[in-house]
Amino acid sequence: MSVAVIDRNDVVLRGRLSAPAEHRTLPSGDPLVTFRLVVRRPEPRARGSSVDVLTCITYDRALQRRVAAWEAGDVVEVEGALQRRFWRTGQGTVSVCEVNCRRGRKVPRSGAGGSVRTA
Repeated sequence: MSVAVIDRNDVVLRGRLSAPAEHRTLPSGDPLVTFRLVVRRPEPRARGSSVDVLTCITYDRALQRRVAAWEAGDVVEVEGALQRRFWRTGQGTVSVCEVNCRRGRKVPRSGAGGSVRTA
């Protein structure tokens, strides 16, 4: 009897937009939107936390329209999959990891102390 391998690549991030999104058109003619999220990462052995700045992209046109309305500092939540892209340069092959987002929303702020309200 063989065991089925079920792969899973789901990413959910909630963080602050570091800067306005960048819009560009690829040579294929497809529009691409890139944005970066600042996300806290708890440090179990140290006090406090560290932050990561994670690159997110989307090819989804409805999500691209939503992202266009987001401003630096907005708290947003995205869902997608982690992907790694490779390309060649004069110095060799390079790669980047990014989150390819399929969903996203701006997280409303609560009235008490600016904390994030979860849905």
